[in-house]
Amino acid sequence: MTDTLSMQLYSGRNFPPLADQLKTVREAGFTDVEPFRGLYDDVDALKAAIDEAGLTSRAAHFSLDMLETDPDRALAIARKLGTEILVLPYVMPADRPGDAAGWAAVGGRVAAIARRVTGEGLRLAWHNHDFEMRSLEDGSRPLEHLLGEDGAIEWEADLAWVVKGGEDPETWLKRYAGRVATLHVKDIAPAGQKTDEDGWADVGTGTLDWARLYKAGREAGATLMIAEHDNPSDFERFARTSFEAMQRYSREG
Repeated sequence: MTDTLSMQLYSGRNFPPLADQLKTVREAGFTDVEPFRGLYDDVDALKAAIDEAGLTSRAAHFSLDMLETDPDRALAIARKLGTEILVLPYVMPADRPGDAAGWAAVGGRVAAIARRVTGEGLRLAWHNHDFEMRSLEDGSRPLEHLLGEDGAIEWEADLAWVVKGGEDPETWLKRYAGRVATLHVKDIAPAGQKTDEDGWADVGTGTLDWARLYKAGREAGATLMIAEHDNPSDFERFARTSFEAMQRYSREG
């Protein structure tokens, strides 16, 4: 099995210009990147920069709003970038329901998007944060309502956020085995450390047992492994350190 080692470009947003970020990513050893909504103002330039760096973009983040109100544009961006997996990354706090019925309604909206996306020969996945893991009044979790039961919606599993949500990553990976499209490979610093980086850590230097979780993610179906750090103080360091760890996990797995 061959993994594609990728980088979520949100990690480098504080280190412009984009061309330098992409050069750093490629020189670290990554072969793929995952763009996000903030990069889509000039998609032709984005595509040219990714190509110039010798990278691909197998997955990309798209907002719920764009996929509902302007799906043609989202699909056009995906096709321009050569993206096969469109990922829904977030629900704004003001838009988050407070009960199971509300989340089921959001899940219905996501299912409608999935029908459109898969009908175009592409794939749709949901990327989690911690709020999707919090128990609702009936004991269900928002993630269950968002992913649904028919398998059309895949999961971009961010295991660090699963841990932040108080859940065990391996349990959830086993539950959705076969539907895990990608793995966000992200680490959490020990308590009280890396406060200048919002408590996140370079992959392999934090508290998650990534040697084990990487294997579990593979067993659940993921081969697109995407490094992410929400606020690195040194982007080059994060890219280099994380690639070395991920390459080791890939070989050992």
